[in-house]
Amino acid sequence: MSDTMTVPTPPPHGAGAPRGASGRVGPAAATAIAEDQASGRPVFRQAGQPLAARARDLLDRLTPDERVAMLHQAAPAVERLGVSAWHTGCEALHGVAWLGRATVFPQSVGLAATWDTDLVERVGEVAAVEVRAKRAENPMVSLNVWAPVVNTLRHPGWGRNEEGYSEDPHITGVFGTAYSRGLRGDHPRVWRTVPALKHFLAYNNETDRSVTSSEMSLRTLHEEELPAFRGAIEEGVAGGIMLAYNRVNGVPAHTQPELVAEARSWSDESIAVVSDAGAPTFLVTTQRTQPDHVHAAAALVTSGLDSFTDNDANAAPTIGYVTEALAAGLLTTADVDQAVLRLLELRIRTGEFDGDADPYAGIGVDDIDAPGSRELAREAVARSVVVLRNDAGVLPLSRASRVAVVGPLADLVLTDWYAGTPPYAVGIGAAAAERFGEAEVVTGADTIALRASSNGRYVVANADGSAVEAAGDAAADDALFDVTDWGDGILTLRSHASGRLLTGAKWPMRADATRVGEWVVQESFRKHIHADGTWSLLHLGSGRWLRVFRDSGLLAAEAVTLEAAERFGVRVVRSGATAVAEAAARADAVVVAVGNDPHLNGRETEDRPHLRLPAAWAEVWRAAREANPRAVLTIVSSYPYVLDGVEAETVVWSSHGGQELGHGVIDVISGDVEPSGRLSQSWPATEAQAGDLFDYDTLRQGATYRHQPDEPTFAFGHGLTYTTVAYESVEIPDAAVPAPAPTHRHAGFAPRSDESVVHAVVQVRNTGNRDAEELVQLYAVPPAGLPLPAPRRVLVAYRRVRLAPGESRDVELSFSPARLAVWDDAVRLPRAVDDWLHEGALRVQPGTYTVAAGPSAWDLPVRTELEVTAG
Repeated sequence: MSDTMTVPTPPPHGAGAPRGASGRVGPAAATAIAEDQASGRPVFRQAGQPLAARARDLLDRLTPDERVAMLHQAAPAVERLGVSAWHTGCEALHGVAWLGRATVFPQSVGLAATWDTDLVERVGEVAAVEVRAKRAENPMVSLNVWAPVVNTLRHPGWGRNEEGYSEDPHITGVFGTAYSRGLRGDHPRVWRTVPALKHFLAYNNETDRSVTSSEMSLRTLHEEELPAFRGAIEEGVAGGIMLAYNRVNGVPAHTQPELVAEARSWSDESIAVVSDAGAPTFLVTTQRTQPDHVHAAAALVTSGLDSFTDNDANAAPTIGYVTEALAAGLLTTADVDQAVLRLLELRIRTGEFDGDADPYAGIGVDDIDAPGSRELAREAVARSVVVLRNDAGVLPLSRASRVAVVGPLADLVLTDWYAGTPPYAVGIGAAAAERFGEAEVVTGADTIALRASSNGRYVVANADGSAVEAAGDAAADDALFDVTDWGDGILTLRSHASGRLLTGAKWPMRADATRVGEWVVQESFRKHIHADGTWSLLHLGSGRWLRVFRDSGLLAAEAVTLEAAERFGVRVVRSGATAVAEAAARADAVVVAVGNDPHLNGRETEDRPHLRLPAAWAEVWRAAREANPRAVLTIVSSYPYVLDGVEAETVVWSSHGGQELGHGVIDVISGDVEPSGRLSQSWPATEAQAGDLFDYDTLRQGATYRHQPDEPTFAFGHGLTYTTVAYESVEIPDAAVPAPAPTHRHAGFAPRSDESVVHAVVQVRNTGNRDAEELVQLYAVPPAGLPLPAPRRVLVAYRRVRLAPGESRDVELSFSPARLAVWDDAVRLPRAVDDWLHEGALRVQPGTYTVAAGPSAWDLPVRTELEVTAG
């Protein structure tokens, strides 16, 4: 880790640390290795043998048919060799997903807001330990982890925004590398898990994602796409990549051999390449770039793919296509062998064939939800919370004794598609009650009763939500539903009788869903208001309208037309806005918790319809703020919002923080923890400022902090403390440096050992009366008139510092001048790879650059000059 990324020393692992997590070779493991070598066991089972020799030995023992079968995600057992069935892929984006109870940490965009690589590495370690623990329960759990996502967050409209780290490709690489380091572990031979970076390459839109083409100039590829992937591979902490659904410059990303070869060139070790789910089939069905599946299989393998994620667990189609491709001469056995070797090396890295010599063999089920993991989850949330605005000095709420927490996320902890099942969940309201002694929680939802026009009865639910029927004579409690508008007319309805959501997951309708979820959401509805004021409800998961069964009164989503839909008379029993205002007026301070549900209005397969804060949330805010000026707009979301028209003096943001969301948010709002979170993604002032979601040329659009001509609402790097920090000077002792030679090697964020280094010193002073957690940021600004356009500003270094009241500190930062490079199509390097990807080179243009320091990309109060001379 470079000195430009120094962070506080982490606390030592205590009693709650996962067992078997150290990765050191103990005496038992050393003895096991020696016994393997002396036992006459097959080489592939001898832990002391080189990785390549072990993989080759196992390959040589496989028949041709067995080798082909290894190319599918679900690889079969080879019983005669004692080789178990195996498959690629375990989701662990911010903790283990899809495997039941697991520690749930903040979303990736929240982890990046900590700007703390050590913390992110520790989160990765817990995730990997819990993957190992899940495998101890079920040997089919894969140690090939499909994480992290290192696609840059160049546009906040991307439906999967929460999965990435930053709009800056190098910062994306920094945190992707840190998380991968935690997943990989530090044992020299055995990887705790083997991370596969997602999604290679140029993937930032969900709309028609399997057919859209991301148009990439070589400049964009080399300056803004490839660097995000390079760090983890180059450092040897990622052992694979997953290819992206989209096309790149018209060609499917899955059949771009030059791009795959480029990624593999960054490491001396093998990199296993897996397909995204269903993508091999798309070459024929949606992208239509291959005449049939046999040719598609051949194109994929010869382009560098090793593992087909296709047809779910059914490997037969893939085996058949590859076999036919071999028979037709479209593939050679050498092609297949090379792919299988990489997969075998991946498996050997996990210690699968090491027996007692696996240093992580002691990890078991008890390592899930360890005390230390709970502590880390709370720390991660608190470190990720960003105080965006505190104009009225409302924060911290340290002296409040009676707090209201209002809004749809007042006490709701939501998880996304790539999250596990948290062992517990603490919402903001519960944490506020714990901290302040009294907290009134009001969701702001209207409480309504629905009366079916067809039979005149009210819709009621029973206590467990197993029956929903138009059978009530009055608007009693069993007929009440809280209706929440998540924006753009998308509604959820929560039954008072069951306390759960109305859902179309089963037929007929039930009111027993604990949350909005699943691949196709079954808990969302849209209302149609008829001329007479009655409603009809469209179930969005099925596209069918609700109707009431004749005679029985049961509800089902099965009407095809609006004309056949039930019409419901609507009685508003309790106004949500009124309840919010009343609670706010009774409180010393009010926390207004709004944001998104990660399964609605933006998620995998669905880009956001727009960037604005939903109108319903703006009304909740206004109701609270008008009743109590000590109001904190607390946004819990997967992405930035455009806040145009939302007047708020006090704004706090958190990603969906997982099980400790409430504690972490209240820790910061109360002042018990000093705010340290900073944005890794800009919040645009207008939707136009974000640019076109489908145009990947951020330079042309003036998008992201690197190219923005106009100030956003909240800038990249922005985040407040509860004190004031003055930037007094920035100096570069040696203010002249030669431009490095043109290269194809993408600069890392931190200087490499063979690169020249620019050293800077930034003097900062805490001028307030509280401790400050400051993120000192250093940016390079190019001179005007360069032959090739350069980014308007580039973050080249940062460092976290804690300053006591009145303390002054000289903060040392360093960076390589290679970070100033831009792509020049006209340069040709001798002995370069002869393909389209290397037609040009990264070149640093001589000139007088401004080096500026400050608390964000748009607040750089101190500046100096750096002369870059011709090399």
